[in-house]
Order: sequence, then structure tokens, then C-alpha cells
Amino acid sequence: MLKVILALTLIGLAGSAQAALDIEVLARTCNNCHGVNGVSVGASMPSIGGLPRDYLKTVMKQWKYDERGAATMNRIVKGFTDDEIDALAAHFAKKPWTPVPQKSPLAAKGKSVISENCEDCHGATGSDPDEDAPKINGQWAKYMELELEKYREEEFKMPHRKMKKTARKMKPADVPAAAHYFGAQGK
Repeated sequence: MLKVILALTLIGLAGSAQAALDIEVLARTCNNCHGVNGVSVGASMPSIGGLPRDYLKTVMKQWKYDERGAATMNRIVKGFTDDEIDALAAHFAKKPWTPVPQKSPLAAKGKSVISENCEDCHGATGSDPDEDAPKINGQWAKYMELELEKYREEEFKMPHRKMKKTARKMKPADVPAAAHYFGAQGK
């Protein structure tokens, strides 16, 4: 009897180790665009390491089920199971958030723009967001500008109603100012 219990325990441990190994392998597929540990080195690609698990899970499932528009992510996540998406979200949420502060002359103008439009949800520097909002301090300004433009487009599928409403009331010149302000923020 003791041998059976020991064998089942070892099989369970091996299964857990295999599952952990599989998520590491699966997470490597994200490195080409989002960088090692989810820290992007490309200005139009977001860093994802350290973002909230529920946020990552929600966004990936929105792409998978065609609730959110994207250039490539909706095609990529369709190949993942919901369990794999949940595991990827948990994996990247455990990584540290690593801001990449960028210098920009637009950042100074952005302070007044974000206090009118963004601060309630994302905080004064983007490092203290509401529960359903991601950190955006030190996120790539170019990426944030592109995302804001998606929210401003009527035809583009972006399901977050409050974000759509806020982005659409911004003046066109406010979009890069807000993105560059948050991009210039460190920890």
C-alpha cells in the first residue's frame, strides 16, 4: 500500500513539474515580441511582465474570442486553450514590472492632459492603477499612442467602455502628450 501511495505521489509531482516546464516553454513564444520576462525592447510592442494576472487573462481571452481587435494577437491566442491563457497570465504577472522611462518634450504637456483624462484610473504616474487597469508608467509611449488611437476609432473593437469614452473625448494632440507623459515615468 505504501508503495502505491509513493508511486501516485511521484506521478503527481512529475505532472506538476511537467506543467511548470510546459508554461516556461509556452512563455518563450512570447519573448520574440514582448521580450524576456515580458520586458519589451521594441517601442510599438508592450511590456507585459508584472501586469495584473486578471488583466492579462481578460485581454488575451478578448482576443481569442474576437471581442477585441488586434493586428496579430487575436490569431496567436486562438491556438491556446483557456487553461494555457490562464497559466500565461499567471506566469507574466509574477514577473517584475520594469518601466522603460523615455525622455520626450511632449511629457511636460502630458501632465495636464492626464490629470483631466487618465489619472482617475491609471494614477498620477501610471504606477498606481485601478484594479482593472494595467500599470503604464514606463510603458512604451509609441505603443500607448497606438492603443489610444484604437480606442478613438469607432470601427475598432475595443471592449473597455470607460476607456473608449475617455479616449474619444481627448483632442488629437492630447493623445501623444498623454502617452509620452506616462512613458517618461519610472517606478
